Amino acid sequence: MAADASVPTLASRIPRPSIAGAVGGIVLLLAVALLLKNLTVSPSRFFEVTLIGITTGCVYALVALGYTLVYGILELINFAHGDVFMLGGMFTITYATHLFGLHSGQGAVTIPIIFATLLITMLTCGLLNASIEFIAYRPLRHAPRLAPLITAIGVSFILQDIGLAWKGSNFITAPDVLPNSDLFAFKGVNYGWSKFIVVGITLPVLLALLWLVQRTRQGKAMRATAQDKDAAAIMGINVNRTISFTFLIAGALAGAAGLCYALYVTTVRFDQGFQLGLIAFTAAVLGGIGNLPGAVLGAILIGLIQSWNEGLPWHMPGSDWTQSIVFSILILILVFRPEGLLGERTPEGG
Repeated sequence: MAADASVPTLASRIPRPSIAGAVGGIVLLLAVALLLKNLTVSPSRFFEVTLIGITTGCVYALVALGYTLVYGILELINFAHGDVFMLGGMFTITYATHLFGLHSGQGAVTIPIIFATLLITMLTCGLLNASIEFIAYRPLRHAPRLAPLITAIGVSFILQDIGLAWKGSNFITAPDVLPNSDLFAFKGVNYGWSKFIVVGITLPVLLALLWLVQRTRQGKAMRATAQDKDAAAIMGINVNRTISFTFLIAGALAGAAGLCYALYVTTVRFDQGFQLGLIAFTAAVLGGIGNLPGAVLGAILIGLIQSWNEGLPWHMPGSDWTQSIVFSILILILVFRPEGLLGERTPEGG
């Protein structure tokens, strides 16, 4: 009996290995081997650097979630988001020192001051981001996609110039108020209170965001608007208000990230938002831009990669290569898996 030509054969159903996939697999195996070698050379150093990477990834996650929220609802890459984060750091230092008089050695009163500064900074950055959407992006809602993208880059430079005019070209310093003692020390692995506090601020904010998007009426409106704006409007959802609310939440996340960064690193400068914003954008793309858990996963991975590269002792490229490695990951993801690790393949995404 002759075989039906329309029925796919076993060979046609099995995907053929590609040269790019083989090269990527080899690179991944080499990276894993390098990490395992560092683990055997200095186990305590490896685990301590890993904890630092998770802490850094938590800060990146707050910024990356802002990117992914805006992209999910408008399919807009808001390049100004990193500069809102930068201003969040400046707002944190200004509010904490000038409004609340925060300085080192204040004891237990530091906790309510940080909490109050967090709320005010999140509100300020949220309103700033919503204002940017109303002034710069809403009039271009139905314009070609290139127009709002160029506008976002322009807004980014405007915010940088605002930071430059406000605080100058030098680093501004936040008071070192986070405790420098160790939360625990186990077989040479030390984890300080300052890192734990950053994670302690980040996790509740992330959980609150997931609850807002998945469990509340406003979150349902956000998801409906992201899926189909016209259908959402027919069902009675105020699309403009929902989009503004999304920008408000994204800005609030950038403000929380700015506070964590300012208190953890203790220095902020006007041009840091663009650089860190691109790293957070890479994290969002790595995890699957438009996917909230994916943004968190991508941010943690980028934080770990950065920390391993800069902190492990055995034959790592070092801090001079961190940005090259991060943006090489961005290029590879865009070329070979544009939907990211947890994203879904769409006609627009490949």
